[in-house]
Amino acid sequence: MNQDTICAIATAQGGAIGSIRVSGPEAISITGSIFKPAKTGKLLSEQKPYTLTFGRIYDGDEIIDEVIVSLFRAPHSYTGEDSTEITCHGSSYILQQVMQLLIKNGCRIAQPGEYTQRAFLNGKMDLSQAEAVADLIASSSAATHRLAMSQMRGGFNKELTELRNKLLNFTSMIELELDFSEEDVEFADRSALRKLADEIEQVISRLAHSFSVGNAIKNGVPVAIIGETNAGKSTLLNVLLNEDKAIVSDIHGTTRDVIEDTINIGGITFRFIDTAGIRETNDAIESLGIERTFQKLDQAEIVLWMVDAVNATSQTEQLSEKIIPRCEGKHLIVVFNKADLIEDKQKENLQSLLKDFPKESTESIFISAKQRENTSELQKMLIDAAHLPTVTQNDIIVTNVRHYEALNKALEAIHRVQSGLDSQISGDFLSQDIRECIFFISDIAGEVTNDMVLQNIFQHFCIGK
Repeated sequence: MNQDTICAIATAQGGAIGSIRVSGPEAISITGSIFKPAKTGKLLSEQKPYTLTFGRIYDGDEIIDEVIVSLFRAPHSYTGEDSTEITCHGSSYILQQVMQLLIKNGCRIAQPGEYTQRAFLNGKMDLSQAEAVADLIASSSAATHRLAMSQMRGGFNKELTELRNKLLNFTSMIELELDFSEEDVEFADRSALRKLADEIEQVISRLAHSFSVGNAIKNGVPVAIIGETNAGKSTLLNVLLNEDKAIVSDIHGTTRDVIEDTINIGGITFRFIDTAGIRETNDAIESLGIERTFQKLDQAEIVLWMVDAVNATSQTEQLSEKIIPRCEGKHLIVVFNKADLIEDKQKENLQSLLKDFPKESTESIFISAKQRENTSELQKMLIDAAHLPTVTQNDIIVTNVRHYEALNKALEAIHRVQSGLDSQISGDFLSQDIRECIFFISDIAGEVTNDMVLQNIFQHFCIGK
């Protein structure tokens, strides 16, 4: 483990106040070498932990700034090391001057995520909690905040630890049998192990299946906006995002590539995907865009099929065979756009075009994206179609891809345990499968994670955290 003393600016530029974090074995002495308390006669190293000390930062005889220094002593700090936090004025010049003084006196600049990595290595938190720190910083809605807080509080790891301990108990009993193989002794009750394996399989399955909800909450519910050229897809995207994200034109084939952006509607994050208009074309670039349209359609959970209400009959007849089969398992909303250009009687007739669509997963609405008519009603339909549960800080929902992959591997291992018990395989093979399940469960908390995985996780953190 690296024993350097590190420092970093922990606040964004532009604020009235700036903060610099210092952590490591010499954090207090290095900070004390450039800081003089306003109250004479007492050095920073003599201050009690969890205290704030007012004073000045000096570069020789020159005063850099008046600051407040927070003092933390190991192991009772965020990193588990001696730490200080220097709160000064938010001037970028002042912050850089203080940083230069710290480096000159023995600090080095912290790498992204190094404070949290040290907290993990010092046992202040497990790896799933450390990863939740980055999720908490990046949270953009109440739901993502609650999920990150739940994981930081250790609820996820607590459930996994209980599973791991139960499995360890059984595998130790099975391995004990191997030491007495000649006596043909059975220490582990196979029926009890089968019951435990079933319980564990249910828990792991529940956690793995929660990833679809967790991923939607964290990254946004994917919504593909599809349809023919000039149906109003880009106009609708601009209306939903409330900005001119996509170019709007009367020229067919204006959108040739996928345009994505996210927005929070009713507390739910949606990731809207504006796609190239579907039509027969000889343009090679536009054809590539149409191919990507179908790829994004396959990835979406909600599909907004934009139909020009004036030409609705021809558009639905031409595209139904291409779109409907790809919408299986998705929520389809047929959006009849430019409804301000048709009569109410025509709207009734257009509803009949949907008679062969899957009734349980298809809705329709008439709007005018250009006039912003009925777009609020469309947003309400999107919220209902998302089907996301209300999340509390006590809910355990998987949002991390690494955790999801580990759970799936643990699930495969426990399935082999169940199959082995049914076929009465020998204890050594059974023990191996149980230990594989334990390995992947432990990997989530970071008990068996290698250095490459740690580096990959923490390099995506922001500097200062």
